Order: sequence, then structure tokens, then C-alpha cells
Amino acid sequence: MRIRKWIGITGAAVLAVSIVGCNLNKPGATGASTKANDNKNSNSASSSSTSTTSSSNTPAPDIAGKYNVIGSNPDGGPYKGTLEVIAHGDVYQFRWNAGTQYDGVAVQNGNMVAVAYANGPDGKGCGVINYDIQSDGTLTGKWGYWGVNQAGSETANRTAGSDLVGEYEATGKNPDGKQYKATLKVEPAGNLHRFVWSNNTDGIGIKRGNNVAVGIGGSRCGFVTYEVKSDGMLDGIWGGSGTDKTGTEKATKQ
Repeated sequence: MRIRKWIGITGAAVLAVSIVGCNLNKPGATGASTKANDNKNSNSASSSSTSTTSSSNTPAPDIAGKYNVIGSNPDGGPYKGTLEVIAHGDVYQFRWNAGTQYDGVAVQNGNMVAVAYANGPDGKGCGVINYDIQSDGTLTGKWGYWGVNQAGSETANRTAGSDLVGEYEATGKNPDGKQYKATLKVEPAGNLHRFVWSNNTDGIGIKRGNNVAVGIGGSRCGFVTYEVKSDGMLDGIWGGSGTDKTGTEKATKQ
């Protein structure tokens, strides 16, 4: 596969973009797109939320390489294809071919990988945050944007609420080293969570154990959370805005 040039995005910062997730279905095995419906998906984010442990003290495994993928759309329809994971400094580029091409940016935090992606040959404008949830409720994470090789960081201290839902005071650092502050509100959204920052920035997150992956970057961007298994397989849950239904994906290295 010929790799598309990784094009930088100037001025990208987590607190400078208005962001929501999107609802992107992957094509089925026949190559025809499936459409999400209103039926509950048994493979929802909540079904895996108790099986994943914190990634804060887990050495980060090497995820770069080529994979075969099988998965299910939120409506239960199956799909299969290939995935290439390419290292770019602090982040990864994810390139799928599952009947349709998808491209995204990923941030790894121990054995957890968070991805934001879009249809087409690039994921320009998509971003992602990968948080660990600490025992006191503090969120500590890394974030990145498609096309930017450096990752940012953010710590959000909870000031109200319980579990993940609540209000936070966030401080962070942009890839250029500049620091920022903001307030953050996390709201339940069915099986998912909505993240709203004080500058009209928002995203959709999937919680798995003590980790939460938040997709950002506009209505064209979907999001995935992967757990890296001991054999290197990526065990994923993915979704978008407008519904709390999720799809699943397993990626096995070639």
C-alpha cells in the first residue's frame, strides 16, 4: 500500500476547535454500506467497561504494522478488511480498507489506544484524547490531531460529580508547549459520555474500565477505543454522534 504523505495541521489545539463525533458505519463483507438502526447493540461500550484495567503503569506495546480486521456495525452487520498502523512521532496514523477507505489519528496510553477517523484518504480535522481515570476521579491523558506528529497532554481534576460524570478543572499543554486552562463537563449519553469544554468544544467518549477515549474533530469524525491484547490483537469498540450504539472490531497482525 502506498502511504499518503502525512500533512501537518498548523495551529491545532484541543481548546481551539469545535468538536463532535459522527456516526460512521463500515461496509459489510459484500462492500455495501450498512445503516445504523434504533435497536440496542449487544456489543455496546458498557459490555466491555469492566474488563479493562488502567493503562497508567502498563508499558506501551508496539502497535505499528499491518492487520486483518473483522468487525460488526452498530446494526449488527459484519464487515472485514485490512488496517495499517503507521508511527508518526508521538501519535499513530490508522489507515483502513474495509470496502471503503478510512484514515485517522491515534494516541496510545499503555495498552489502550484511542483513535479518531474519517471517511476518505485522510483524517484532517479529526482529533482524539486518551484518558486514564485515577482513583480520585482525576483524568490524565494525551491527545493528538491528524497530521500533527506531537501529542498534547491534559489533566482534569473533578470538582463535582461521581464516577466519570461531573465537572472538572482542566489544565494542559499544546504540542507547541503552550499551556492552557479550561473547565470541563462530562455528561452521560446512553452507553457513551459527552465531554464539553468551556470554549464550546465537545466530544463523545467511550469508557472501558479505568480508561476513556474521546473522539473530537467535527461531524465527519468517528472514534474507536482499542485494548491491546497479550498476543498483539487490537480489541476495539467504535461509534459516533447521534446514537449510543457501537460497533466492534478485532484487528490481528498479518
